[in-house]
Amino acid sequence: MDVFLGVDVGSVSTKVILMDAVTGSIIDAVYIRTQGRPIAAIKDALRKVQCSGLAFNVVGVGTTGSARELAGIIVGADVVKNEITAHAVAAMHIVPGVKTIIEIGGQDSKLIIIRDGVVIDFAMNTVCAAGTGSFLDQQAARLNIPIENFGSEALTSMASVRVAGRCAVFAESDMIHKQQAGYPLSDILNGLCQALVRNYLNNVGKGKNILSPVVFQGGVAANLAMKRSFEEALGYDVVVPKYYGVMGAIGAALLAKEAVGEDDKTCFHGFDLVNANYQTGSFECQGCPNFCEIVETKQAERVLSRCGDRCGKWSNSFSE
Repeated sequence: MDVFLGVDVGSVSTKVILMDAVTGSIIDAVYIRTQGRPIAAIKDALRKVQCSGLAFNVVGVGTTGSARELAGIIVGADVVKNEITAHAVAAMHIVPGVKTIIEIGGQDSKLIIIRDGVVIDFAMNTVCAAGTGSFLDQQAARLNIPIENFGSEALTSMASVRVAGRCAVFAESDMIHKQQAGYPLSDILNGLCQALVRNYLNNVGKGKNILSPVVFQGGVAANLAMKRSFEEALGYDVVVPKYYGVMGAIGAALLAKEAVGEDDKTCFHGFDLVNANYQTGSFECQGCPNFCEIVETKQAERVLSRCGDRCGKWSNSFSE
């Protein structure tokens, strides 16, 4: 079958999906940890897709995420888009009529406002880690709880414990204080979820008109206690899509479908790239007082891309 490939490379996780070119249904989805090695993560994810046992032909590729430009170079993307666009396109495809998107990933949080199928506003929190997936991972590890059980444990809480949530450091300190005071673990976890939701709405959501339907996506959407806390704070139901963790990749695939159109001419490099050797390095340009750091990506000795220069001297020419 013909499929579109969506690749979302973030700071914490890398997601790859296969979308049926005719029906738009998701054929396969891979979610792995980036672990600070985006190129290796891309190759590992594509290797898993290649070894899935499915027979398919890639007719278009889209990339998104914080490493979207690098991913686009490696895989040969037909379109490279930011996370806001990708998540909005995916949400509107899966939940028609959506008006608000809450997206919480590994290192940041996003709020996207949609009206009549158009993104009219958005906000991001990239300053503090409180409420993001990495913070929840850290707290789960400290409490010796598998992150997969975090939400279910919090849902057993029968009481509300107020935990400071404006800062990751203060939140952890307050949780330790509550533990020392003898509060049940489930109440502390539930209190943390409520605190993180308050922090999100008071910072990312400040001044925003959050209307229903609301879609909650990103890795943190797996935490059912966070979903419940959002519903309690907002006063209406929050929708968690089936593929909440790979929505960015779904959006990238949909954007690739739009970019390729009827031509079916893709720039995809093929799955041989999983065995290719890539190197990324940098050097300082001495051409002017800006001393720009030029980031260079190579395959063997062939330069694939250069970026980081303000004037375009290097990024417009790959000749050495």
